[in-house]
Amino acid sequence: MRVAIIGANGQLGTDLVKVFRGEPGFEVVPLTHRDLDVTVSESLKILKEVKPDVIINTAAYVRVDDAELYPERAFTVNAIGALNVARVAEEIGAVNVYISTDYVFDGEKGEPYAEDDVPNPINVYGTSKLAGEIFTRNYSSKYYIIRVASLYGKAGASGKGGNFVNWVIEKAKRGERLRIVDDQVMSPTHTLDVAKTLVRFIRLEPSEYGVYHMVNEGYCSWYEFTKTIFEILGWTVEIEPIKSSELNRLARRPRFSALENARLHALGLRMTGWREGLREYLKEIKLLYTSEGKTHE
Repeated sequence: MRVAIIGANGQLGTDLVKVFRGEPGFEVVPLTHRDLDVTVSESLKILKEVKPDVIINTAAYVRVDDAELYPERAFTVNAIGALNVARVAEEIGAVNVYISTDYVFDGEKGEPYAEDDVPNPINVYGTSKLAGEIFTRNYSSKYYIIRVASLYGKAGASGKGGNFVNWVIEKAKRGERLRIVDDQVMSPTHTLDVAKTLVRFIRLEPSEYGVYHMVNEGYCSWYEFTKTIFEILGWTVEIEPIKSSELNRLARRPRFSALENARLHALGLRMTGWREGLREYLKEIKLLYTSEGKTHE
């Protein structure tokens, strides 16, 4: 099975390429921004040339606050880009996998969102991703919309300059004050776990197209997540819990955007718990730091 991965050098894309390449039966076609730009329909002709069986589109504009100032940028990549990919996927008969987000929800439910809950984004980023979902659904006859959340991976998020786990670790190493919100609850998710699960998912080729949630099981606040990072590392770090209103961010964030993997469970697939995913990631990070001659004290 030939799988084209758009955004192959991104945080999720890097792990997808690594995992798919390590699995028998898959031929991987990694595509970076140099190879194609999802916002320019003409550049997607490479997909017509390689004729993949599956296209996984991880390309995204992920600067949540900047999207409030430049909504056209978010919609160009997250919505129009998804439309362009969907059209090509339909033309060549490929399965279209669009990576979406928990931010399509408003966070008012107060418990984890299932796939059949009605989206209601409260910021431009979430709205642009929902538009991408709609284009994917309406322009591809064979599609899976995979919602992920609060991703962290070894490659880091190029659009954000790293990831949250690395950010708090680096701040702690510099002795800087850690002030973390305790009133936003989410499902922190290791990109390597998403990649491993997506391989199993694609192998199954579920007959029912549509939306699937794919996050590490369970949920926590950003404050609890940060505490757990340092508990696992065995570091003593002072962390001050704060309210999201104290950050004065441009974009509103959903208060409770945790996701439930209901449809994955129905397929017999289960993600690891968020603590286990974090522990595995920190093992990767410790090896990375050691190889660079850094210490953990």
